[in-house]
Amino acid sequence: MTRAAERHDGRCEGLDERAVLLAAGLAELVVTTVGSAAGSAWGTLRGLLRRSDASELVAEAGQELTARGRLVLDRYTAQPPAHLETLARHALARQAATDDV
Repeated sequence: MTRAAERHDGRCEGLDERAVLLAAGLAELVVTTVGSAAGSAWGTLRGLLRRSDASELVAEAGQELTARGRLVLDRYTAQPPAHLETLARHALARQAATDDV
């Protein structure tokens, strides 16, 4: 089981890990949307602040940012497969292919 899978197997996250995930998610969101959202961001923000369900939107945004952060960290911290294990799988596949012929 990879470290990322162990981290997300249903256990509660620590406050530090959640903060890192939120920060990574926010950074990823900013990077992906900064070019297209620069012009209309202020109007959208004002519209969101006037809504009666603003607290629910904030909670959903927090969950979205946490999910984005998890994806970003998993993308950049995932361990590559073990080299010898990969070689062994290739050898077994070759052996199975020659046995079938």
